[in-house]
Amino acid sequence: MKLRGWFGIAVLVAAIAAALLAPNTYYLYTLGMMAITTLVAVGLNILVGLSGQVSIGHAGFFAIGAYMASLLMLNVNWSFPAAAGAGIVATVGMGAAVAAPALRVTGPYLAMVTIAFGIIVERVLIEWVGLTGGFGGLSRIPKPVLFGLQPALRDVVLIAVVLAFVALWSLTQLKQHPWGNALQAVRDDEIAAISLGLNPLSIKVMAFAISAGFTGLAGALFASTIGFVSPDSFTFHRSILFLLVVILGGIGTAEGALVGAIVLVLLPELIKDFADYQLLVFGVLLLLTLWLAPDGLTSPLKRWFDRKSPVAPLPTPPEMPALISRHQTATALTVKGVGIQFGGVRAVNDVSLTAEPGTVTAVIGPNGAGKTTLLNLISGFYQTQTGQIQLGDQDLTQASGLAIAHAGIGRTFQATRLFDSLSVIDNLRIAAKGAPIGSIFSALIGRGKAPESPEKNLLEVLSFVGFTGNVHQLAANLPFVDRRLTEIARALVLGPKLLLLDEPAAGLNQDDKQDLAKLIRRIASSGIPVILIEHDMGLVMDISDQVVVLDSGDRICVGSPTVVQRDPAVLAAYLGVDSPALSRPTFVSPTPLLQVQALNAGYDKLQVLKGIDLTVNSGELVAVIGANGAGKSTLMKSVTQLITPWAGSVKFQGQSLVGQPAHAIVQQGIVLVPEGRQVFKELSVIDNLRLGAFNRQDHAIEADIADVLARFPGLQARQQQKAGLLSGGEQQMLAIGRGLMARPQLLLLDEPSLGLAPKLVADLFATLATLRDEGMTILLVDQMASLAFAVSDRTYLLETGQVVQSGSSHEMQQDEQVLKAYLGA
Repeated sequence: MKLRGWFGIAVLVAAIAAALLAPNTYYLYTLGMMAITTLVAVGLNILVGLSGQVSIGHAGFFAIGAYMASLLMLNVNWSFPAAAGAGIVATVGMGAAVAAPALRVTGPYLAMVTIAFGIIVERVLIEWVGLTGGFGGLSRIPKPVLFGLQPALRDVVLIAVVLAFVALWSLTQLKQHPWGNALQAVRDDEIAAISLGLNPLSIKVMAFAISAGFTGLAGALFASTIGFVSPDSFTFHRSILFLLVVILGGIGTAEGALVGAIVLVLLPELIKDFADYQLLVFGVLLLLTLWLAPDGLTSPLKRWFDRKSPVAPLPTPPEMPALISRHQTATALTVKGVGIQFGGVRAVNDVSLTAEPGTVTAVIGPNGAGKTTLLNLISGFYQTQTGQIQLGDQDLTQASGLAIAHAGIGRTFQATRLFDSLSVIDNLRIAAKGAPIGSIFSALIGRGKAPESPEKNLLEVLSFVGFTGNVHQLAANLPFVDRRLTEIARALVLGPKLLLLDEPAAGLNQDDKQDLAKLIRRIASSGIPVILIEHDMGLVMDISDQVVVLDSGDRICVGSPTVVQRDPAVLAAYLGVDSPALSRPTFVSPTPLLQVQALNAGYDKLQVLKGIDLTVNSGELVAVIGANGAGKSTLMKSVTQLITPWAGSVKFQGQSLVGQPAHAIVQQGIVLVPEGRQVFKELSVIDNLRLGAFNRQDHAIEADIADVLARFPGLQARQQQKAGLLSGGEQQMLAIGRGLMARPQLLLLDEPSLGLAPKLVADLFATLATLRDEGMTILLVDQMASLAFAVSDRTYLLETGQVVQSGSSHEMQQDEQVLKAYLGA
């Protein structure tokens, strides 16, 4: 038996001894309330701690259990076990009935629904006088007789203590069962859970129902312990206290439920002479707990109890684990003419492809081409509006994400979607178990729980993908490369008939990318068709059998890597059309305005920028180009401190910007026009422009608005129109105009040509050339290399977060390194 088990037995023995030896009813009542509150805390821990749903109306379930049991014992002469059982059934049913519609909303909206439920129950108890007694309540509620002990309250308390510890044991069993993993998976990431075949709604409804059942049992015990119930015992205040028990003790832990209940029952007794300040004390205690022990008072105990010896995957990986190949049927995926439109934007338009068994099909294209949208159509997260999707003989055209996961399509995501609160091995166990996770009632009695030692077939898969770490490590603590490998392993554990990989090499170093390329080829060679989205063109061209190129939602080319690299339409999509005459004579400025040195930056554990050096001189237009995922937008965010650099320096006019808040950067004269335009859609064009001048105090704002409208005539007639109703090109003009309204010393433009028609792109770059000639200093990030060369004085080429080439734009235009960075050729 584990240390946690012996600790629980010791506490149970102590509690029973306390119930037997308690000298009077006061001590028995206090002990009974601890046990009853523990029962409620166990139920709330299943709901809040495991499934992540917040209820602030559990006093309603507490009341239903109490009144149901009391009425049956008083009016029908039922025994306590029968009456309490009926109370549990009633609360379970009510919990499911409330949850089914309520869980279609989340966050504060769900909390509001549960508050409303609690208030409704309280009003029913007050108004239905004929049944509930109204404010007068129900009295002389019988107490169960167990051993005939005196006083009679002793028997009730003994029953409550035993049931509380059974509930605590059930919670520990549930956490070790596939049901416990499923609850936590849905809490951590519903989208990833769906991709593994789990139904978040049914899982959350079950969590709500079971939580209500435990609370209903606690209510029945409460009625027998007190001998009297009235609406005053089931107010909103009690719901808050129940939630406080869980937060104080430690969310999601059995020991937290017990400790939280003890603290919340004893504390009012200790400060009963200061009853008027009770809520103040509770508030201070909660703040201190969140500050000093944010994971609850029992977090040290949890770390102690949950320690496991490290376990590594097999030292020698198998050629192809049987778990991966168990569903292989040499099945091809056929996509015919699929398309989807969001509002007025056609994200994917009449796209067709075939992924044959044993092949790697890469889907590439510039930003906004529709690559991830296509993957979401195939995997059922979006429903195609045209065309057909078939996996072998199965028609998946209108299938849901759940149905497609069950059909045998596994996938990874652009940003890794692991279940961070679970270990590596538990992430894989969810995929291995899939949707048939058994009965939650079996889970509560310890049947079907996961084995103590990691399963050999799961270790084989981890070894196969190259994972070498501790399989008991929490996914949240994994290095970035191990997160990628774990996510691929989890998708493979499904035994997929088709594998979708969305940018699996993003953030990996060159050695890791080479290992990944070999892994993808090994997966494909086993007969599993692989569809790959990736921005590392060298990797794509090396391992792909077929490349599909998208641009603005359309398929513009399909063929072998060699064919794609030479296709004129592909070159135009990536590099831009022939540049107009926008260049100017060589511009020399001796005054550095922006200096970036040895800059490293990224997101969470993903390093994107590696040692970036860049200078923008006063009056220059400097371009930063590179393929998708090269780190261009991250560079812009680092300069403006929207993300904090990991290392290096960013100086503007000789002053460091690192660590300053983003709004202070704007006040110093640096303005970013972000990728995707990000206009204020509910505000008019004029109001958007005025917000651009938010930090100005001069009297020339209206004159500058007139200048912007003159510069962008398309906005003139729409100046009172909401920005959200403008076309994409008009929104981009508005975003640039809003930036100009700040009268910036340095204007940063992030992918201004993204999603625009060719005519609008040409007009946009002509406007940039005019701004440049007027003396505006501009740092331009854009994927359209030809146009960027035409308008800029100097250019930096980024590849995988590093500057691989820089120089005058005329020189760079002739450099073969540019084509290699974009298309791996």
